[in-house]
Amino acid sequence: MYKSFYNLSEKPFTLLPDPGFLYMSDKHRMAFSMLEYGLLNNAGFTVISGDIGAGKTTLIRHLLDNMDREHTVGLISNTHRSFGELLQWILLAFNLDHANMNKVEMYQRFVDFIIDEYAQNRSTVLIVDEAQNMEAETLEELRMLSNVNADKDQALQVILVGQNELRDTLRQPELVQFAQRISVDYHLQPLSAEETANYIRHRISIAGGNPDIFSALACEAVHRYSNGVPRLINLLCDTALVYGYAEQQQQISARLIVQVAREKQAGGIFPTYSPATEDDFPEEEPATVEAIAVAPADIEEATDTTADENETMPAEPASASKTPDPDAEPATPATPVTPLIPGLSSQPENVKRSEGDLYWEQQNERSGKKKVRIGLCAPQEGLRQYLSRLLESYGFDVICALPLDAEHLEKITPAELDILLIDRPDTGTPQPQAVAEQLANWNGPVLYNDSTATEISLKKGNPDFGMVLARRINSLADANMPTSRVVNH
Repeated sequence: MYKSFYNLSEKPFTLLPDPGFLYMSDKHRMAFSMLEYGLLNNAGFTVISGDIGAGKTTLIRHLLDNMDREHTVGLISNTHRSFGELLQWILLAFNLDHANMNKVEMYQRFVDFIIDEYAQNRSTVLIVDEAQNMEAETLEELRMLSNVNADKDQALQVILVGQNELRDTLRQPELVQFAQRISVDYHLQPLSAEETANYIRHRISIAGGNPDIFSALACEAVHRYSNGVPRLINLLCDTALVYGYAEQQQQISARLIVQVAREKQAGGIFPTYSPATEDDFPEEEPATVEAIAVAPADIEEATDTTADENETMPAEPASASKTPDPDAEPATPATPVTPLIPGLSSQPENVKRSEGDLYWEQQNERSGKKKVRIGLCAPQEGLRQYLSRLLESYGFDVICALPLDAEHLEKITPAELDILLIDRPDTGTPQPQAVAEQLANWNGPVLYNDSTATEISLKKGNPDFGMVLARRINSLADANMPTSRVVNH
């Protein structure tokens, strides 16, 4: 329906697992690396878990497409509570005859098969998808089958893939021996806000379309209502493209995503993670796709710029309910400040007001709302100062502003903060190991910000940078999800 309108060669957001559309986020790349590590190092049991729709099956399909001939693979993908005889399913997965065999005969048939493959320098790999449906007794039987392994090599390797319930089952006391044999395990988390935007653009690009069909704020809205779950992202985006086609919109806006989410929530079936309201996102200026094609680092500048060019922002946020006095004297421009970053000849003196600024002024004036406590870490002192002043102007309480290194991170107490803001130079560059480990184990919400966008805002005076950043901070604080990872690109 909408493919020709958006110049797409195929539908980019299908609900079926398609490895051709696989977006390798940091989390999916790590999960796939763990799968490969398990295979290469002869791990007896590998466990990959994750929420419903997190992309586990797509990863397995991608793994199967990249398997070498040294592995003979059997896949069980239709487990259920009335699973029945495990050995029958295993023999069926490897296309082995099991007609009219009793349990002992089936066991011997499988063992002979494994030994024969091992004699030909091939490892037998059994992959069980949707393994959360297997009872503890069935898992224990699977462990007993692994006793065929001898000496230093694993003739049989088992990969279990399932939802969160799989981890709960494996923690049961009767499966202690099974758990001790798990060499590799990884839990696949939902996508961050930045990863959600990149995921959307990636799939549209694979389908031959312009990656900027969805605006930056539309991508943010998709993340809010899907919580970064790929299957829900696909459902929202596919429906949004249908709506966009019906309304002949060349670009999908945040308002359209809100409309889609609200109507799906009204049906009472769609499991969104946040109620959709008309005030969630400010109106965006209608734009063609070509007009907003910008580099990722400049994405903050692609949002609403409809405010009056001559209107200035006061030093402190003003109430949105006050009506400007037409007889008042023009506002005096703010006094320029000393550049914070070496090499900059000047700082932006005044920035334009936008509907987003007024929206957040209203949010910050809500009665009874406590200030969100922010801990800020950034490599450059100038950016730390700029972000501190910017966040304080939006009503946040900046508790500390420190360099981004392991030594300073150790000095921060998570209980004293509501959110830890990390401003890093390049979101695609890995963090030092010590810093990455501290952030991975941080006991509280962490929000990552690309310092390239921060510097662009500092140099050019982009008001929407602060608005988008403030929106994400407030959204994360209101959600009160201690394990959240939200990225502002």
